[in-house]
Amino acid sequence: MRHRLLLLLLPFALLSLAACGTDRPDPAGQAAYGSFELERYFTGRVKAWGLFEPRFGGAVRQFTVDIRGSRDGNAIVLDEDFRFSDGEIQKRVWRIQPDGAGNYSGTADDVLGVAQGQTRGSALAWAYDLRLKTQSGGIDVGFDDWLYRFDDEIVLNRATVTKWGLPVGSVTLAFRKIE
Repeated sequence: MRHRLLLLLLPFALLSLAACGTDRPDPAGQAAYGSFELERYFTGRVKAWGLFEPRFGGAVRQFTVDIRGSRDGNAIVLDEDFRFSDGEIQKRVWRIQPDGAGNYSGTADDVLGVAQGQTRGSALAWAYDLRLKTQSGGIDVGFDDWLYRFDDEIVLNRATVTKWGLPVGSVTLAFRKIE
């Protein structure tokens, strides 16, 4: 009897999990802010302030990022220095290739495979798997980022962090272009 009840409830549980997916912005609603050109915004110096919020409670982790963006042929190189509130320092260097039609692909040492991105109006969808360093080695998580360009100076980023396809936390970042 208990097994039948579980089988009966399983479809509802799966539908509930599917409803937790990330909403996609409507590109028409982003028209007032113009298009997002990753190579234009991130060339030069950019500063970011962010935080990680675990989905099921726990400590919020704050950090800052100093970014130096440059061009290497057609590629965009983002040299990122992270400083966390607990004193940890991390570095990531992205190498991002635009295709000229609003699509991007990118790699970094701690990124598993190739990140994929696509602009939609003033928004940029950016998805990738990342190996986070831990004391016991590493943990692989997925990132589903949405960056929203407000003007030539400000970009906001919301990311859902997943493990085995289930949300485990979120990252919020505010980017400011430094002249």
